[in-house]
Amino acid sequence: MFRFIGIVFLLGTGVAQAQTGSASEPVRYVGGISADPQVHEGRLRYAIGVESRQTVRANRTRPEEADGFGWTYNHGSDLCYWKGKFYQEYLSNPVDEHIAPGQTLLVTSTDGRTWTKPRVVFPPYSAPDGVKLPTGSTGYMMHQRMGFFVAPNGKLLVLGFYAHAEEPFREGGIGRVVREMREDGTMGPIYFIRYTSHTSADGVRWSEKNTRYPFYRSSKDAGFIAACEALLANRLHTLQWREEDNGLDGFYRNNLDTALDLQAFNWYHRKDGKLVALWKRSKAALSEDEGATFSLPVKVPTLTMAGGKQWGQQTPDGRYAICYNPIETDEYRYPLVVVTGDDGILYDHMLLVQGEVPPRRFFGRWKDFGPCYMRGIPEGNGRPPGNDMWLSYSMNKEDIWISRIPTPVRYAVQGDVLDTFNNLTPGGAVPDWNIYVPAWAPVTIVDRNGEKCLELSDRDPYDYARAIRVFEEGTTVECSLKIKPAQANHGSLEIDLTDQYGNRPVRIRFDDRGKIVALDGTVEKIAGTYEPDREYAVSIRVRTGLTAGSFDLSINGKPVLEKAALAEAVKSVERLSLRTGPYRDLPNRKTPNEDPHPPLPGADEPVRMASFLVDDVVVRVKR
Repeated sequence: MFRFIGIVFLLGTGVAQAQTGSASEPVRYVGGISADPQVHEGRLRYAIGVESRQTVRANRTRPEEADGFGWTYNHGSDLCYWKGKFYQEYLSNPVDEHIAPGQTLLVTSTDGRTWTKPRVVFPPYSAPDGVKLPTGSTGYMMHQRMGFFVAPNGKLLVLGFYAHAEEPFREGGIGRVVREMREDGTMGPIYFIRYTSHTSADGVRWSEKNTRYPFYRSSKDAGFIAACEALLANRLHTLQWREEDNGLDGFYRNNLDTALDLQAFNWYHRKDGKLVALWKRSKAALSEDEGATFSLPVKVPTLTMAGGKQWGQQTPDGRYAICYNPIETDEYRYPLVVVTGDDGILYDHMLLVQGEVPPRRFFGRWKDFGPCYMRGIPEGNGRPPGNDMWLSYSMNKEDIWISRIPTPVRYAVQGDVLDTFNNLTPGGAVPDWNIYVPAWAPVTIVDRNGEKCLELSDRDPYDYARAIRVFEEGTTVECSLKIKPAQANHGSLEIDLTDQYGNRPVRIRFDDRGKIVALDGTVEKIAGTYEPDREYAVSIRVRTGLTAGSFDLSINGKPVLEKAALAEAVKSVERLSLRTGPYRDLPNRKTPNEDPHPPLPGADEPVRMASFLVDDVVVRVKR
C-alpha cells in the first residue's frame, strides 16, 4: 500500500480512496440532500428560528433613505462584535462591480435588529498631486476580504483595500488601509498598514511617497501602532489579504503556492486542534501549526458551490456549521444553506437559512441574483451574547442583510404549537419563527392595549414581510390563528400551509379588496369579507396523504369551505407561512443576469403601508 498526501491507493484495483478528515478530504457533507435549482427555497427544510433582516436598502433617487449617495452596488460585507455592538462593513459603487469610484461604509447595531444609517469609513480614493493612473486603469475602487480586527490590546481596527479599477488584484492594487474605531463611535485617521508587494502596470511601486494617506508607523498613538503590528503578525487574519496581494516579499510566511487560485479564506479549529481552511469553489485544507504550513488545498467533492464564498465556524453550542450557496453557477446564488456537524469534519442536514430572492431593482455589472458572499464573525473578532450564529451577506449585490441563526440548528418540531406572543418583548426576538424583514416591510412583536401579537407590515413595492412557523410534520393537521387587518382596500396577507419541500397545498388570502379568498383545487373562492381593525379567527383542518387530500376552512367559527381540494398533492404538511405579497419564483435560473435594464418603476418610493396583526397561533397534529 502506497500513501501520498493523505490519499490511499489500493494496489491492483485502480481505485483511489480519500480518508475523510485527512488532508485529502478535510470535510465531507454526508446528508445526501441537495437543493433543487428550480425554486428559491431549493425544496429544503428550514433551519428553525432564523431571523433575517435588511440592514441597508439601496435607493438611487432618494439617497437620504439609504446611504446618502444613491449608490446601488453594495456587496462584500463583513461582521464583528465589539464592546456590546455589532459592526457591519460593506463595499459600495455607484452602479457596477469593479467600476470606479468605490468606497466602504459601516452600519452598527446593539441588538442586530435596529441598525444605524450607513456612514463612510473609507471614502473614494484620490491620488496625491502628480500621481497618474497606471496604464489600463479607469479609476480607483475598493476591494477587501476582511473588514475588522479586534487587537490583543482591545482596540478595534477597521480595514479596506484601495486598488485600481477594473482589476484590483496584484498589479492593480495600491495597499491596505486601516483606522481605529473608538467605543464612542468616532474614528481615527486613515493610514496605510501595508502597501501591495506588486508593482503597477507601469512599474510603479507604491509607498508613503506616492499615496494619499500616511503609513501607520507615523501615528503618534502607540496603542494604535501596537494593534496594527499585532494584526500584521497574525497569520490567519492576514491570510484573508492574500487574494489581493500575493505577498511577493514573503509576507504570508506559509507554504501555500501563490499560483493556486485560493479566494476568500476562512478558517475554524476542530476539536482536535487542527485548523480547517476553507476557500471559494469548495476548496479546503488542513493546518496543524496555526497556518505556518497547510496541506495541499483540494476541492471537496461533496460541497457543491461556485464563486460565492463559504463560511465555516464552531457554533456557540460547541458544534460546527458551514454556510454556502449549494449551486455551481456564479450568476444565480441561491438559496443560502447551512450544514452542521459535531466534529468539524462530517456535516449533515442541509437546511435553509435564506430562501428569498427579491427582484433586483437596479441593473449592474456582475450583480448576481440571491444572497451573496456570506461572512460570519471570525475567531477573535467578538462573540455576541446568546447562542446564535450571525451571518452577513448582500442580496443581489444591492442590499445588505444579516441573519441570526439559533443554535443548536434544528429542523423538526415535536408537540403542539401554542403561540400567544404574550411573554415576548416588543421589538425583540420571535422564538421558533423564521422571519424575513426588509427595511420597508417589518415583522415585529407589538403591544396593542396590553395584548402582544406579531405584526407584519409592508410598504415595499417589490418585496414583502414574511413569517414562517414550523410545526410537527403530520398528515392531519388543525391550524388556527387570529388576523386583524389595519386596512381592507390595499395590501394583502397570504396564508399557506406547506410541506417540507415548500409545496403549498392550502392557500388562503386576505386580498386588497376586502375579500378572504381560498383556493379550492384550481378555483379561487370567496370565503368571506373583512373590514379594517376587526379580528378574524381563521381555522384550517387539512388532510393529506397519497390519496386525494382536502381541507376545511372556518372564519370566526363559521364553516365556509368543507372538503376543499388541495392546490397540489402532498404527503404531509409542516409549515405555516404568512406573507404580505404573492408567492414568487422569479428570477429563476433562466432569467438573464447581464442584460441591461432600467430601474424597476417606483423602486425608490414606498407604497401605502399595509399592516396585519397575528395572534393565538395554534397547530395540532393528529397522531
